[in-house]
Amino acid sequence: MAKSIISAQSLVKRYGTKNVVDDIRFEVIEGECYGLLGPNGAGKTSTMRMIYCSTLPSAGELRVDGLSVVEDAGQVKAKLGVVPQMDGLDPSFSVYENLIVFSRYLKMSKIYAKERADHVIAEMGLGEHRNKKVEELSGGLKRRLSIARALLNDPSVLILDEPTTGLDPQARLWIWELLSKLKKKGKTLVLTTHYMEEAEKLCDRLVIMDNGKLLIEGSPKKLIEDLVGHEVIETQVEEADLNKTLKYLEGKFEYQKINDHIRVFIRSGQDGKQLLESMAGEKILIRRATLDDVFLKVSGYELRD
Repeated sequence: MAKSIISAQSLVKRYGTKNVVDDIRFEVIEGECYGLLGPNGAGKTSTMRMIYCSTLPSAGELRVDGLSVVEDAGQVKAKLGVVPQMDGLDPSFSVYENLIVFSRYLKMSKIYAKERADHVIAEMGLGEHRNKKVEELSGGLKRRLSIARALLNDPSVLILDEPTTGLDPQARLWIWELLSKLKKKGKTLVLTTHYMEEAEKLCDRLVIMDNGKLLIEGSPKKLIEDLVGHEVIETQVEEADLNKTLKYLEGKFEYQKINDHIRVFIRSGQDGKQLLESMAGEKILIRRATLDDVFLKVSGYELRD
């Protein structure tokens, strides 16, 4: 039977009179990668901060491996490794020194700290950078060091708050492969990201949040199939032709209008060729449905600060 490793019941985080996390319930199963997605201000980071005991819930219950984040915070922290949005590395220390200094916060013995530092340096491919100062490292290497630091205490759960933001495609792919390997080793991953491709690739299940509430939950594949379909036809429509195009689509195909673009969702059993023929002469893109389409459909496309 699958074991619940993180459980939230009626969870609330309140700042002043505003509930930034508003009565949510979710469960993370041991060994899976669970994603928290949503636009800026949705409540993702506040939820993560409660999981790793950086801030206390205002109401409700949150447990990690059966332990309360309120009553058993010390034991909860011992089970977690955290990769925050901001690396927080000491630029004046080397890669190795950053790990050794951090080990003191974990109350490791000197011998074990050196052993673990050597291990995670090798695991993260940081051997040739071991004695370099942090300020000498690229963004990708700094991120790998942040993950190495999070793995120093060999945690069972890894919390990843936008782990690849700002990285180039090569560095991002390296980290994706690393996280997949960690999951295969039995680590439980909790991930926030704005990269839908990342969530689709890594997450076994995910939720989309907005305004502090959970809107939908499921596997990426099932959410795409249930909410969008298997294919999307995307077209840019001139203002003069917009009403005519929308009238044609009404009742035949599900669609989403985003400014002067229309995304038409093609589900199983529907004939996209019929639509293509009706839109002859327009700029048309045909592609497979993705988690991006689910995200925009569920949370909208308005710009968030």
